[in-house]
Formats: sequence, C-alpha cells, structure tokens
Amino acid sequence: MTAEPVIDQQQARATAEVPATVRASLSPSRAADFKTCPLLYRFRSIDRLPERPSVEQARGTLVHAVLERLFDLPAAGRTPEAAGDLVAPQWDRLVTEQPELAALFDADDPDGTAEFLRSASGLLGGYFAVEDPRRLEPAEREALISAVVDDELLIRGYLDRLDVAPDGALRVVDYKTGGAPREAFEARALFQLKFYALVLWRTRGVVPRVLRLLYLKDAEVCDYTPDAEELARFERTVVALWQAIEAATARQDFRPRPSRLCDWCNHRALCPSFGGTPPPFPAAAASADPLVDARSRPSPPGADE
Repeated sequence: MTAEPVIDQQQARATAEVPATVRASLSPSRAADFKTCPLLYRFRSIDRLPERPSVEQARGTLVHAVLERLFDLPAAGRTPEAAGDLVAPQWDRLVTEQPELAALFDADDPDGTAEFLRSASGLLGGYFAVEDPRRLEPAEREALISAVVDDELLIRGYLDRLDVAPDGALRVVDYKTGGAPREAFEARALFQLKFYALVLWRTRGVVPRVLRLLYLKDAEVCDYTPDAEELARFERTVVALWQAIEAATARQDFRPRPSRLCDWCNHRALCPSFGGTPPPFPAAAASADPLVDARSRPSPPGADE
C-alpha cells in the first residue's frame, strides 16, 4: 500500500488509534480504482499523478458541502431557499481552500461561474424532491469511519450521512449528483456503500438496515438492504482485493483494463492501451507509510457523484 497526505485532524486521530498489527489501509475509492483498472490505481495511489478537477467533480463537492451545512440550521429553517443561500458562500470557501478550482472558469467570464452555481442549485432542487430535511436529524455527517479486517488491513471511508432510528437501526445515505446510473456505475456505487456497511457492522455490531443512494439530478432514490452473510462475503472480497494490490505492488505490475470509464480518465496519454508509456515505477513505493489514505472523490460523472 502507499501513502497519501493526512488531510484533517479527524483523520489524524483515526490514524493514531490504528492497532499495531495493522500494516495497510484501503478506502472504497482506491479499492474501486483497482477493481476498475489496476493501472488507474497505480497512477493515483503509487505515482500520485496530479489530476485536474473537472466541473462535474467541483459541482459534486459543492452540493455535498451545501447539504452538510444545511443540517447545521434549525429543522424549520432547512428550506430550498436556505439551501440556495448556502451555494455561493460554500463555493467561496471551497475556492479559498482549493485555489485550483478557480481555474475551472475564465476570470473574465463571470457568467460561467454564475451558470455553474445555478446548476448546483438545480441539483439541490432534486434533493428536496426526494427528502424533507426538516424531518431528519442525522446522527453523523461527513464522518470518517474505520475498522480493521483480517487483523492487518484498515478499511475506512467518509460517510455523507448516517441516520439512526429510535430503535437503533442504521441508514447510510450517499448523495450522487450525476444521473441515475447505468449498470456499471451502479455496481461501483453499491460497492462503496457495502464498504461503509462492513465498517459499521464490524465496529458497532449492527448491519445497516438501509443503504440509500440519492440521485439528485433525476430525483431518484435507490435503497439496498444488506445482510450479515452478504457483508461477510464482501469482507472476504475486500481482503482478496488488498492481497491482489500487494501482489501487483511487489511485481510492479499494474495492467490497464480498458472500459467506457476511460473516456473520463486524466491519464490516457500515459496508458499503453492508448499508445502511452507509464512513468518509471517509484522506488519509494514499497517503503511508503501505508496507513494514511486521503479522501478522494472519483471522477466519472454519474459514477460516484
């Protein structure tokens, strides 16, 4: 496994609490990268090649930020108008924290930014079409959760939202700003949610009752109900995936797996499937600290956002 930078105090605390037996970590995003294309995993996690943010990614990040802040308001104040009022301030905050986002729009064309903000507001309308936030009190938002499996592997990720019913039942909610997915994208989204469900089961002893995907563009809800037997199988899948990553790292052999997702890949020019040549394998890859796995939102529109 390879290192990525610590990004916040919450993650630093989680890393400090890792048992001594753990020697690697895996997030749903990185696991999905390897499943999708081993070479993509290498480019992102080992080579750590820079990726230009896309408008779709930025819009997804902005909408997630607004929906997180919306629940800071008193229940009665969680209206579509209030959500709309959060869009511009949250965009300003994101640009301050990530200056590269400002490069998405021509500084001499304010209409581009204005249209972008309007499109984000439109997705918020899709949210209010499927949920009434005045009736909800999430237990956790944008929360880092983690668990150890197979004694040596730390799995972790960030929940968009966790709802807890009075009887203790858990509902994991994930916001998607793309349209309701085709089969290939839906499998990736459910993989991510099963990852979260496994962490919650192993840390809290409760199998989530519902894994919910909210597709804001189409105002659609997709609910999935896992069970313990399924999550046990999924745990074996995750461990096997980690072992495959370790084997590929030892061999320095990460092969491309062309698919429709290649259309959104930032690294096509370096991919042998498109006539490119990957950079030399980093000498420090094997010695990197494996326990720090930064949050990353996938790039294909409609896949994970």
